[in-house]
Amino acid sequence: MVLKIDVTFPADGGVMLGAWLFRPQGAGPHPAITMAHGYAGTKEHGIEPFARAFAEAGFVVLVHDHRNFGASGGEPRGDIDPWRQIADWRRAISYLESLEDVDATRIGLWGTSFAGGHAIVLGATDRRLRCIVSQVPTISGYEQGLRRIAPEYIPALERSFDEDERAQAAGEPPRRQAIVSGDPAVPAAYRSSEAIDFYLQPIPDGIWENEMTVRSTRAARMYEPGAWIARVSPTPMLMVVATEDRVTVTDLALAAYERGLEPKRLALIPGGHFDPYVAQFSRASAAAIAWFRDHLA
Repeated sequence: MVLKIDVTFPADGGVMLGAWLFRPQGAGPHPAITMAHGYAGTKEHGIEPFARAFAEAGFVVLVHDHRNFGASGGEPRGDIDPWRQIADWRRAISYLESLEDVDATRIGLWGTSFAGGHAIVLGATDRRLRCIVSQVPTISGYEQGLRRIAPEYIPALERSFDEDERAQAAGEPPRRQAIVSGDPAVPAAYRSSEAIDFYLQPIPDGIWENEMTVRSTRAARMYEPGAWIARVSPTPMLMVVATEDRVTVTDLALAAYERGLEPKRLALIPGGHFDPYVAQFSRASAAAIAWFRDHLA
């Protein structure tokens, strides 16, 4: 039986990060995996099955919410800074290292979507990690933006960034937008039906709101984790890519994988960006478990 408990640990600025800690059966010390969700998601958004599968395979698993989301502290709520999230994730690694039932020499990392990009950066820059799994990763915020936003909408988007910056300079709080919306009149980060279904899936009340800061979109469009991929080696990297991904874009991920150095492995999963969480969960989780067993067991 897997034991799941709520934990917190400190990050910079006095912020406490909320997390789930899953402990497997048997006496430790165990190898461990640190996990987090992608863009504007919480740990309740479809990644608990991965954590449970990893724990059932014998790993201690820590799943934290990024600051400003879910059970974690931080203000303003719904604000996303990829580099702040990466710095916080290092604290998650340090927290795992401190646990008596964790073998601090055998820690791996799993990140998905936006956090799949974080996995690449952390794999390249934190040698405490014995291996990483980067699932449907963000590779280039700029290139993704070119694919997902029609050219005629770019001037209005840029104006919204400029207006938000001027308002903050005048002392106003950061301006806000929806995370998902099917209404073209409502500013939103995602508009596809699959994204709307994923983010609006039933989760407990009070954990997540369909709202984020406008400046988060600017930060995402400036984020280029693919630039780090050749530096992940010698840390082993598994990249899980969906064959019809229109969010983080299949061809960008495949091209980045080719730039990566050994040791590496590619797992191609049928379907779109959100299929690894549900329809293709068994394939995505099995690939990750096999990778973690190879490099942490």
